[in-house]
Parts: sequence; C-alpha cells; structure tokens
Amino acid sequence: MSKGVLLVNLGSPDSTDPKDVKKYLGEFLMDPRVIDVPLWARNLLVKGIILNTRPKKSAAAYKKIWWDEGSPLIVLSERLQKKVAARTSIPVGLAMRYGSMSIKKGLQELHDKGVDEVMIIPLYPQFAMATTETILVLAEELRQEHFPNMKFTDVPAFYNESEYIDVLSNSIGEKLENLEYEHLLFSYHGVPERHIRKSDITKSHCKIDGSCCQTPSPAHEFCYRHQCYETTKQVAEKLNLKEGTYSTSFQSRLGFDPWLQPYTDRTIERMGKEGTKKMAIVTPAFVSDCLETLEEIAMEGEEIFHEVGGKEFTTIPCLNDRDEWADVLANWVNEWISVETPV
Repeated sequence: MSKGVLLVNLGSPDSTDPKDVKKYLGEFLMDPRVIDVPLWARNLLVKGIILNTRPKKSAAAYKKIWWDEGSPLIVLSERLQKKVAARTSIPVGLAMRYGSMSIKKGLQELHDKGVDEVMIIPLYPQFAMATTETILVLAEELRQEHFPNMKFTDVPAFYNESEYIDVLSNSIGEKLENLEYEHLLFSYHGVPERHIRKSDITKSHCKIDGSCCQTPSPAHEFCYRHQCYETTKQVAEKLNLKEGTYSTSFQSRLGFDPWLQPYTDRTIERMGKEGTKKMAIVTPAFVSDCLETLEEIAMEGEEIFHEVGGKEFTTIPCLNDRDEWADVLANWVNEWISVETPV
C-alpha cells in the first residue's frame, strides 16, 4: 500500500467579506457535534438567529487579524505542512474541517497521488466532540462514499505525549524567560458541559466537579476537561512553575447552556480587579494562531485586563510552524511509515 498523511485543522472563511464569513459559520455551526441539539432547533438557532446577526460582527473581527497572505490559521497550517513534508518521504496533505479546503479535497489529492493508506492527524492536542471526533467521523463517511479502497490510521489526542509537552513547554518557556509576570493563564477553548458527559464512555465518571478529572478512569481517554487540566499540569511541572502562579480557564462560550468554567474573560477581569498587574496567557487547545487567539485573547483579553487596572498583558504564540513542532509531527509520521502494513 502507498502511504500518505493528511493534517487537518479547523478552517477559515475564504475572506473577510460577510458573505464568506456567513457561509463558513453556517457550515461550522450546523455541525451536530458543534451545536448538538435536534436539527429543527439547530436550524432555528443558526439559520434563524445567529446567521442573521453574527456574520458582520465576525467579519469585522477577522479583518483585525487577517494577513496579506490570507487567514493566519490557513497560512500557518500551510507553512507547517511544508515543513513536515520536507522531513518525510511520503505525500503530506492539508485539509480543514470547515471551509473550502475540505477534507474531501485533501483525500482526493492524496488519492490522485496513488495514496491508499492515510494517516489522519487532527491538529488538536485534546479530544473533543467538536474537534477530533467530528473530523474522524466525517473522514470515515467520505471514505465509505468516495474512497472505499482507502485505509485510515488516525493519531489520537496527544495532550500527554512527551514530545508534544516538551515542544509546548519550550515555546512557553522561551517567552517567560525574559518576561516579568505575576500569573500565567492557560486558556483552552470552551465546550458545553454536556459534551463532557456525552463523551464519557463509562456513562458515570464525569461529574465536572473538583475531583473527577484527577481520579483515574477510562473516561479520560475522551474527556476534554481532564486533558486540558493534564496539559496544564505537565507543562507546569516541566517549567517548574510555582503553585498559585498559574491557572486554567476556558474561552469562547456560545449560548446560555453551562460551559466549562472558569471562563477566561471573567478570570482576566477578576485577576485585574484583585491587583494583578502583569499577566501572560497561552492557548494550548490550538496549535495554530487563529481568530480565537489573535483577536479574542490578544485584543479583547488585553482590553479587559487594562480596563480593570492591569498593566502588562503578554500573549504567548501557538506552536504554529516551529521547527521542533514540525520535527515531532514528522517523527510520528516516520515511525508509522516504518511499520509494515499487513497484507
């Protein structure tokens, strides 16, 4: 069999035009693993309300962070793809879960190169319904319908892989080395609490309380909350961070249902009001800088911090196309290449 790799990230509108943003948001928010309510309710919420109000606001946000080359997330993902491809001997494709760079196109490009065994790498360190799961489910649907002779291997959540933790810790440590800060906030993308319970394979472990994420359980394999806290814990240990100088929060909530807490915006506001003057923030749920990191955190977060008396707000970049991050991905690919495929 001929092997190939497909890196998959979130996606982006084709431009900052509200029409393109509306099209992108429509695909994203109509995904039943993103807004997991019955179709009639999702239609009402997304097509009846959100898409009539949000595209203009989101388009304005995208304009603030858009690069000359295009969407930062796309540009950074393409740079990473090229670096990984240069470090391995097989085709490396790139696709997005949402938008015009579709998974179907990515698989078709690999198919056209003669690839019939694909290693799918969702570029999400932590597992979640709305990230890793939706990528793998769609890929399998596409395989059955369009690429029945293809075989897939997927890379599971790598939040606790030592190579990943090393690279993430190095990237954070570099910024902190010459930085005076009082608190480091690990901000992860939020998900509704019900997603945690739905992903609980034991159907009983996840209580979303103060102890379940620290109590060993098979549920942790698919528990986004546990994996976020574990990422923070392992990086803190690697960097020898002192207790009380760092914490974990969750950003980007939508709607009125309970989402994972504490919320990032409220945490930033609270810390500023309590007298924190110098804060650093890192976003380890993303490997590529995007709207959520460049606008929501680096711009809106800093504004909140300054409004309540904070002075210095430092945003630590995502891994993006760091050479050592490309090395890690290429190592995983090359290890997979070396494993003989059973005939």
